[in-house]
Amino acid sequence: MFHVKLPGQDAMARGDDEKLVSRRVTLPKRIVERPSKQVAKRLLMALFVLFLTVLIVWLDRDGYHDNADDTVDLLDCVYYATVTLSTTGYGDVVPHGDSARLVNILLVTPLRVLFLIILVGTTLEVLTERTREEWRLNRWRKNLREHTVVVGFGTKGRSALQTLLATGLAKDQAVIVDPSAKVIDSASAEGFTGVVGDATRSEVLLRAEVQRARQIVIATQRDDTAVLVTLTARQLNRGAKIVAAVREEENAPLLRQSGADAVITSASAAGRLLGLSVLSPSAGTVMEDLIQQGSGLDLIERPVKKSEAGRGVRETDDLVVSVLRGHRLLGYDDPHASPLQLTDRLITIVRAPVAELPPPKRGPA
Repeated sequence: MFHVKLPGQDAMARGDDEKLVSRRVTLPKRIVERPSKQVAKRLLMALFVLFLTVLIVWLDRDGYHDNADDTVDLLDCVYYATVTLSTTGYGDVVPHGDSARLVNILLVTPLRVLFLIILVGTTLEVLTERTREEWRLNRWRKNLREHTVVVGFGTKGRSALQTLLATGLAKDQAVIVDPSAKVIDSASAEGFTGVVGDATRSEVLLRAEVQRARQIVIATQRDDTAVLVTLTARQLNRGAKIVAAVREEENAPLLRQSGADAVITSASAAGRLLGLSVLSPSAGTVMEDLIQQGSGLDLIERPVKKSEAGRGVRETDDLVVSVLRGHRLLGYDDPHASPLQLTDRLITIVRAPVAELPPPKRGPA
């Protein structure tokens, strides 16, 4: 179902989005205490101050006067401490002895100030937290450039992002877009920025700053959704590299026409890998290793080095599979692939770097 937009609706929508952006864009969660734990801690501190004040008044109860019955019992001490700390001060229970007044000056008054700081601090914490989140959001939007937008954070989206992270993408350079608030909360807990909403709508992609993205990964659950997201993303960003996944192979041409640079048919790709594994389990293992970055063998794309320019494909240090020359993809055995040019890019198979293990800890001698 298509929606007809009247002139000016996009501007109005963007204005509304600016007002609600703090609730729709979820920045990575910082490691802080839960709000309930913070409130409980402040409540315990306030109760401790109240208990300490009651104890001080009780120990010097003879120095206080109650206008009601001239005696000060435990209930009167609690009452006096409560109205004093809350700065209510009805005046029915008052310190009349010199020691009681001195204790009020030196101990009760500082406790009253501390009690108010604890109560006011809880309110200020809420207000400052909102201000900090708005400041973080504005700074994020200002500094975000050449990032990666992943639409759909299911199995395909997660796997694609893990591969990008393994090749050097920083978490703060990835933005997740998904219609599920729970999914975005999960992504935020993992250190990613998330946007809740329907990615077929331009205002949702604009919240993800897709117009300034370098690459866009579309891994939605439905093929028709992938087509609409591709159309919208390409309209907002003409230069970004868009890679999309579809379930049915017959929908791949439609995605390419919509603006996708590369289309992966998930069902067909899995079927081909299954068929290859039937014919040769070892070949299937190698193929799975190649598409899993960071372990074993990696399939990478890199530019031609100056020392390799003018040489043949087989004279390079790496195992070259294909040569990308302009918009042409030449096989390693293509006679036109050699000699290599500086403007070429090589698709090579390399050994994944081995992560250095931390030195073993030495125990006491």
